[in-house]
Amino acid sequence: MTKIIITGSKGRMGRALIACVPNFRELEVTGQVDKGDDLGAVIDRGDVVIDFSAPTFTPGVAALCASRGKALVIGTTGHSESEQLAIRNSKSAIPIVLATNFSTGVNTLFWLTRKAAEILGPAFDLEIVEMHHRLKKDAPSGTAKTLAEILADVRKLQLDKAARHGREGITGERTHGEIGIHSVRGGDVVGDHTVIFATNGERLELTHKASSRDTFANGALRAALWVVKQKPGLYTMQDVLGLK
Repeated sequence: MTKIIITGSKGRMGRALIACVPNFRELEVTGQVDKGDDLGAVIDRGDVVIDFSAPTFTPGVAALCASRGKALVIGTTGHSESEQLAIRNSKSAIPIVLATNFSTGVNTLFWLTRKAAEILGPAFDLEIVEMHHRLKKDAPSGTAKTLAEILADVRKLQLDKAARHGREGITGERTHGEIGIHSVRGGDVVGDHTVIFATNGERLELTHKASSRDTFANGALRAALWVVKQKPGLYTMQDVLGLK
């Protein structure tokens, strides 16, 4: 039996994780931590921590897991560069799965996006559109950022220079070196992502739409079962699903 501790347990994803645990006979929740709770008081009850808390909280979770030898699954998004660095500093001590999206479908979208970008080549303009519920605090979504990173990697572009976050006013003609990223917010949308490849005469669109958080929760729980068997290092959901 793999024992899990959930941080951010009272949030939308935390509640979804707790609801989905019964789908996995090999998993047991032995700790639930939310804002104001002490992770250190319960961490030794578990084998792996699943973090869906807040960006500023995650580095401390990673450091504590590293000091106690606990595997870690991170689904929190919106980390700053310094927070990302702090998280990565723990990879030599423990196995960590860091993913912007735990959906099998979205990770297939990541794989398809790379393949499409390689096949279609530089003649196609690249745009990403994502939509989420009105309560989401960060933009663009972590998944959209990952999609943009994949496109930038294939095109050999520096994403911080190539990214165009929406357009307004007299922007001039679109350049070939742009990757458009557009965030839409409203209602209770769980998560929609579309990657657009457009050129003269044709357009290819790859779209994933999530209708339930259970999709992400089941993926994160699957990652928890997988990561406890791994050597220290930094992994993604692509590793968990064998897509690399």
